[in-house]
Amino acid sequence: MRKTWHHHFEDKIATLIFLLLALLPTMEIFARLIFHSGLKSSEAYIRNAVVWLAFLAGMISSREKGHLSLTSDREILKGTIGKVLGSVVKILCGGISFGLALSSVSFLLIGFDPEQTVGLIPIRIVMLIMPVGFAVMGIRFLYTSGKLKSRVSTVLAALVFGLFLGIPALGNMAYTLLSEPPLFIDTLMSFYYDFFYYAAIPFIIVMILSAFIGTPIFILLGGVAYFLFSRNWGALEVLPNEAYNLLTGSTVPAIPLFTLTGFILSESKSGERLVRFFQSFMGGLPGGMAIMAVLVSAFFTTFTGASGVTILALGALLLYMLSETGEYSESFSQGLLTSSGSIGLLFPPSLPIIMYAVMAQISVRDMFLGGIIPGIILVSSLSVMGVLTAVRSHKKRDFFFNRMEFFQALKGASGELLLPIIILVGYFGGITTLVETGAVAVIYSIILLGFVHKEFKLKSLFSVMDKSLPIIGGVLMILATAKGLSYYLVDAEVPMMLTAFVGEHIHSRIVFLIILNLILLVTGCLMDIYSAILVVGPLIIPMGELFQIHPVQLGIIFLANLQLGYLTPPVGMNLFLASYRFETPLVKIYKRVVPFLLVLVVMVLLITYVPWFSLALLGF
Repeated sequence: MRKTWHHHFEDKIATLIFLLLALLPTMEIFARLIFHSGLKSSEAYIRNAVVWLAFLAGMISSREKGHLSLTSDREILKGTIGKVLGSVVKILCGGISFGLALSSVSFLLIGFDPEQTVGLIPIRIVMLIMPVGFAVMGIRFLYTSGKLKSRVSTVLAALVFGLFLGIPALGNMAYTLLSEPPLFIDTLMSFYYDFFYYAAIPFIIVMILSAFIGTPIFILLGGVAYFLFSRNWGALEVLPNEAYNLLTGSTVPAIPLFTLTGFILSESKSGERLVRFFQSFMGGLPGGMAIMAVLVSAFFTTFTGASGVTILALGALLLYMLSETGEYSESFSQGLLTSSGSIGLLFPPSLPIIMYAVMAQISVRDMFLGGIIPGIILVSSLSVMGVLTAVRSHKKRDFFFNRMEFFQALKGASGELLLPIIILVGYFGGITTLVETGAVAVIYSIILLGFVHKEFKLKSLFSVMDKSLPIIGGVLMILATAKGLSYYLVDAEVPMMLTAFVGEHIHSRIVFLIILNLILLVTGCLMDIYSAILVVGPLIIPMGELFQIHPVQLGIIFLANLQLGYLTPPVGMNLFLASYRFETPLVKIYKRVVPFLLVLVVMVLLITYVPWFSLALLGF
């Protein structure tokens, strides 16, 4: 899609905020070290900058059609029936976005005092990005390439639907701004809530069904929450309020920062340097190249949050390296690389681990420590499969260690190898906070690749940020809307009711864990990991407490099971990306991943039933 001037302006503002997010925490570290005090109000600037980044990135993601959805194949939207279904999706997406925009305006008026400021700017002005962001996303769901693609009737239907959903918000705005609101407002609001008392469930069913024909996940979650609150006479301002509370959380800025670090590394020759390094001392061993591929994939996946960037950035190179050994078939190599695209998820600074810790209100540091041994188990299991396959190939290989090549490769990759060490020492050593660690990772990677290796110029950095924004927007919008749904479930005491039911019917810890595994595997097939954390997580945690499962162990079980969702249809994002990257039909990718998926399932079960793996390092 050709970018217009306002698209470029949008990109530049988002990029500047990205840089601000990286620079402010870094300056905070230096100020603390030199002046023994931090920068005044820097935390407030950082938190509100994340809100701006989230909604700008969400707008960009809508423009680029980058929002995550349950279906990647849009063939179903062809033909007459497809056009009708496409119009339904557009009306739902546009209407719910407009409804959320109106609720956000009401939230700004009710939730903030006129005197509240961020620096010198009133916070109501700063947070206008929320209604503007939702409104722009709604418009972009109705437009394609700057032209009105839908029929006028579809656009009008979306606008009317959005205004109808905004009736409670408009009513609350009238009560806030007018001394004597019109008498019909109460009648209109009563009609709205009475209507949805009966209509909410049918609308929710339609929303769920629409998810399978392209409705973005964040719209699905936001819409379901919207209808549930409407059915129970709830204040719809809670939805933008919960989105604001989540996005301004103290650890949330680390998510875009570590994601950007992963994109910077993936857009450079870092992968090639790491491949050369691991190849220099493993390449001559049986299965050494498979181990190399798994380790390099895990390294990149840790930073990119299993978003599939590893497969896109390194898939072709690693596939070529594996094929050249003569030890692996194309089928095995593609299955291994597709499966390796998510196993780094349990290593620090994994984004899902950060998000789970925030949701469960437990230590991020403990969750990082808890994931290390289980992560090693998963990496080792795929590596062993590579070694066994190489041995069975009977390919004669003379091991030869070239000391000069090893040290040259080590010198070349030393910068990348130092990055996780810097992160671990800085964060676990108490030198930097999690957000500051993310900022240091960004600045370090820019310096390493821009000034040491001279692979980046300023223009290239902006290009990398542009590529990362749709992913970040998709993730943050899912988190923002999922928080509202999570709030409703907790407020409706759903976790307590489920816990009471489980406590009454299940008395064995082992049986509970078996059922938990099955539920989470199904959840991983149907939901992306980020929405599952905020929607399903609060339901699982009280049941874990009932059976006295350590919070960290429960978190690792939760994430280890859900990571398999990247390899299972219909949400198996890595399957679609592998099909695209390797130019192989999706059905063949399914078949090639199955052996690896089964092995990973066994390893996840092992992690589930042996608490020591998740808890052994907590003492350190």
